[in-house]
Amino acid sequence: MRQRIAFGGLFLLLVAVPIAQWLNYPFAVSFLTRFAIYALAAVSLDLVLGYGALVSFGHAMFFALGGYVVGISAFHVTDAEPLFGWLGSNSALIVWPIAMLACGVLGALVGMLALRTSGVQFIMITLAFGQMVYFLLVSLQAYGGDDGLLMKRPNTIPGLNLANPTVMYYVCVTALVVWTAFCMRLVDSHFGMVLRALRQSERRAINLGVAPHSHRLLAFIISAMGTGLAGVLWANYALLVTPDMASWAKSGEFMAVVILGGVGTLLGPIAGALVFTGLEGVMSALTEHWMLFVGPILVLVAVYGRSGLLGALLKERHV
Repeated sequence: MRQRIAFGGLFLLLVAVPIAQWLNYPFAVSFLTRFAIYALAAVSLDLVLGYGALVSFGHAMFFALGGYVVGISAFHVTDAEPLFGWLGSNSALIVWPIAMLACGVLGALVGMLALRTSGVQFIMITLAFGQMVYFLLVSLQAYGGDDGLLMKRPNTIPGLNLANPTVMYYVCVTALVVWTAFCMRLVDSHFGMVLRALRQSERRAINLGVAPHSHRLLAFIISAMGTGLAGVLWANYALLVTPDMASWAKSGEFMAVVILGGVGTLLGPIAGALVFTGLEGVMSALTEHWMLFVGPILVLVAVYGRSGLLGALLKERHV
């Protein structure tokens, strides 16, 4: 069932834009690009939330850091003096790996401290780090402060023009597919089985010789890098990075997407991202208080559909 859903979803992702253009819905390309970016962030969060039982409420800090690395690098290329002797770069082949590496380092620092605790304490520590990053970005007046930082043009990839919305969409879809496939291989590997064993019974896993801290820390770092990649894509899509990307509200959105689609399924969060961004698009056109309508839907899903939209269909769900 999981393979059928995966191939069916991939087919829909590939044909969605041509169908939208044929039906003369140009705004659909922007919506689908936004959906793909949210889905990438949600899949990354589900790796630690669904398989590691780590409820991170500050994952948006990695989303923001990935975006700001791209934005700051582009800023120094066009508008500012060199940064510590570095002229900056607008090349995706240089900046994107740096952004993911920076998110991995931040993930390691946060993870080493947060994983000393568990439960509510873990949630509060990740939330605290997320807010620290948020206020740090607000204080960076040289990079726009509250108003954020504009990018004059997207990053460059040889042979591709990211300024073209259709090209940007397929780049985002490619990143989503590759990252999801990587996460699926990861959770099916020995490493993934250890993570699930720790979730089911940490004491039993330790008795079998498993080192819980190192496995959870590595999962947290990988998840941070995936969320950072989503932030990189967002910066190139919106050509704007703001401190709000690191806010607790954004972390809550990512968590809502995962819960809506199905915790611990990897494919479920992709469906959750489609529904969430669709509801946001429709409801925000009617009222700025769109969460008043989306909130009850999330409550109903949490109460009556604990496995989310796809959790019941995915027989291979790992819990």
